[in-house]
Amino acid sequence: MHVLEAEKLKRQIGATSMADVQSGKVGGIAIAIMQNGDTVYQNYFADETLGIHITEETLFRLASMTKPITAAGVLKLVEQNKITLEDCVSRYIPEFKHMNVGRKNGDEVEIVGPAKRQITIRHLLTHTSGLGSGEVGQWAAAQFPYSERKSLAQNVQYYAQIPLDFEPYTRQTYSGSFAFDVLARIVEIVTDIPFGDFLKKEVLEPLEMTDTCFAPTKDQWERMIPMHDYKDGTGVLAEYPKDSVFMGVPTGCCSGGTALASTLRDYKKFADMLLNYGRYKGNYIIRENLIREMATAQLPSELMSGVRNWGFGVRVVTDDPRNVLPCGAFGWSGALGSHFWVDPVNQIVAIYMKNSLYDGGSGSKTGRQFERDVYSALKD
Repeated sequence: MHVLEAEKLKRQIGATSMADVQSGKVGGIAIAIMQNGDTVYQNYFADETLGIHITEETLFRLASMTKPITAAGVLKLVEQNKITLEDCVSRYIPEFKHMNVGRKNGDEVEIVGPAKRQITIRHLLTHTSGLGSGEVGQWAAAQFPYSERKSLAQNVQYYAQIPLDFEPYTRQTYSGSFAFDVLARIVEIVTDIPFGDFLKKEVLEPLEMTDTCFAPTKDQWERMIPMHDYKDGTGVLAEYPKDSVFMGVPTGCCSGGTALASTLRDYKKFADMLLNYGRYKGNYIIRENLIREMATAQLPSELMSGVRNWGFGVRVVTDDPRNVLPCGAFGWSGALGSHFWVDPVNQIVAIYMKNSLYDGGSGSKTGRQFERDVYSALKD
């Protein structure tokens, strides 16, 4: 294990972050880096000329950094022997028993034929279901605006009617929201509890994540960071759907793929639990073997080759010398710019929180630079 040099980390992260804010490309960020359970560096940077102020209590829209938390909730059900990873989705939602595979043809989608394999919970967790995973999924999403996605029950009924992008477990392509929304709905059906309430009881409250939610209170909305954008070389505040955590999705719809809000303080607790393979303050939140499986590359090389692979709701770094992160590190990002990872090799947790319509997602420049800055501070 290599040790982080706190002063070097402070200089490097500080220089990069201040430059990003001063250039207008970043409106505000909250950063935390932990090693061996101790916070080595934590700071906040904000463009106060835009009225952006950040503290440990500032809420951020997680977007797809919701997915690892949803995956943890699903694994809690596995631990309770209420579901298995190999269960077919149709066991809980019969409409998924007979799915078709489609392909885009101009402005429409045509049916190629019936799917020969049923979707399983494992497929949903590893982006191998074919549901909402390509041009067909993009077409289906365009027919169903975010603002119309009122509840998981309604949304998942719609997803069951659309063709798949490919035969389950013959490819992997990222499912932006559909797959994890189906997982959230399965949780509701199995437990007879709204997904948000289930997560609160089984994951969020045991981790003392008091500000992580689908439906922020008035106080939490007041602490939500304004949305940033970068236009014509200038940082600006962006118009964003009010009273919606993600892209206009109603807060009553607990989208398992996209719609949690959280703070840096809360997400540190979640990520630290992952680093400790299910333990928080000496107690197991989720059984160790399940978190280890979550953090393990799941897909064979014929489905996903290269420097990264899918675990359950997280991307896992595989053995390749080109990576900044070491083999075995895992985490994920959000469309609005947030990024985190857990590094079991060096016992590091790193979290980068921002909300911007500019430079988001897993390929964001700020996220990649954050990785480089952190590892530049490791002692040889």
